[in-house]
Amino acid sequence: MASQASKKSAQERRAQIEKMRAEQARLERKRKIYFGVGAGVLVLALVAGLIALAMSKKNNSTPAAQTNTTPNALAQTWDGLTGQTVDGVSAQTQEQLAYHIHAHLAIYVNGKQKLVPAGIGIVKPWTTEQLQDGSQFVDGGKQLYYLHTHDSSGVLHVESPTTKEYTLGQIFAEWNQPLSGSQVGPASGSVITYVNGQKYTGNPSDIKLTPHEVIQLDVGQDVAFQPYAFASGL
Repeated sequence: MASQASKKSAQERRAQIEKMRAEQARLERKRKIYFGVGAGVLVLALVAGLIALAMSKKNNSTPAAQTNTTPNALAQTWDGLTGQTVDGVSAQTQEQLAYHIHAHLAIYVNGKQKLVPAGIGIVKPWTTEQLQDGSQFVDGGKQLYYLHTHDSSGVLHVESPTTKEYTLGQIFAEWNQPLSGSQVGPASGSVITYVNGQKYTGNPSDIKLTPHEVIQLDVGQDVAFQPYAFASGL
């Protein structure tokens, strides 16, 4: 009887051990499943976060080469330039330096100066850099017209493959802005014109651009002529 009882007890212990092992195995499988699901959810959350961050940066970024604003400009540059001939002025992919001169243009509207924007006569996309004063310098673009501006200093660059007379009206045409004795871009009124300190009584659009010529257009209010000193090398 004792032998049978002992045998039965051993069988019960084995059954209990097997049951415990089965329960442990079940718990281990469950733990692995939960861990796998949790890890998967975490990975998905991280991926979603990275995608959202990338999309946010993409949506909030604007290439510097496409910036088209000069603070306090009389008018911004014209996006309609594609390399087509404008008022007799052509464009090429490289600057033409056979005839290379510079003039300067200052504009005042009711006594307040308005800037000539960077990038007139330069076809987008632009390559640009920021100057120390925070303003934009347009290094180049898809094409450059023989008349153009690189910055908002008012310096007009004449860079032509041949020696030729160019006029102030032609650069306004590249700017897509009107110029006459009663209107300068969007500003209308009596226009007082100075060329190298002397009053000019003709149509300002007919002013011929010559080396180191200083032109000043006053709309509405006469402002005393302001001389301009060209930087060394211009």
